[in-house]
Amino acid sequence: MASFLKLYNAALIRRPMLAQPATAAVLFGAGDIIAQQAIEQRGKNHDFLRTARLTFYGGAIFGPALTKWYQLLNRIKFSSPTKAVVYRVWLDQAILTPVAVGVFFGTMSILEGQGVSGAVERTRTAYEPTLIRNWMVFIPTQIINFSIVPHHLRFVVVSVVSLFWNTYLSAVNARSQRQLEFVTSEKSENKANSSGGVD
Repeated sequence: MASFLKLYNAALIRRPMLAQPATAAVLFGAGDIIAQQAIEQRGKNHDFLRTARLTFYGGAIFGPALTKWYQLLNRIKFSSPTKAVVYRVWLDQAILTPVAVGVFFGTMSILEGQGVSGAVERTRTAYEPTLIRNWMVFIPTQIINFSIVPHHLRFVVVSVVSLFWNTYLSAVNARSQRQLEFVTSEKSENKANSSGGVD
């Protein structure tokens, strides 16, 4: 185990664009598995495509974007350590987070075949409560992260906290998908009934 951690730490320093997205892929997938099995109690009815979508999102979209974002934040110089923490947390939560939450719901909708209209509707219903809860979790996390954690391990800290956050996100996304499907099916039913009435 110690040798694995040593290799992983070295990979984070030498090859962050490989190690960090791979970490995100594993943790997004794990978060969905926890959501489906521990929260939704799906058992043998596990939706493997949903897990694959979230794993893909973590590794191909979230992981690379966050890696580049942290590299940018680490390059910005501040006049004092306190200002560095305050401004990095503010930049992270006021600029990256609102975009990331919207991209998550939009991407999930499109990967599920809901199209742009489904992405807009899901983002409209789930965006604000998710963003507020994100701030409640990640503002304290990032204050600690930017204060005491070495640069190359900041992504890992966020990723570990994200395991629980991803479980929540997966459950919210699934609930939003079900609500959208219910509304769409009700509209179709009403349309069919009104057409039948005209005939």
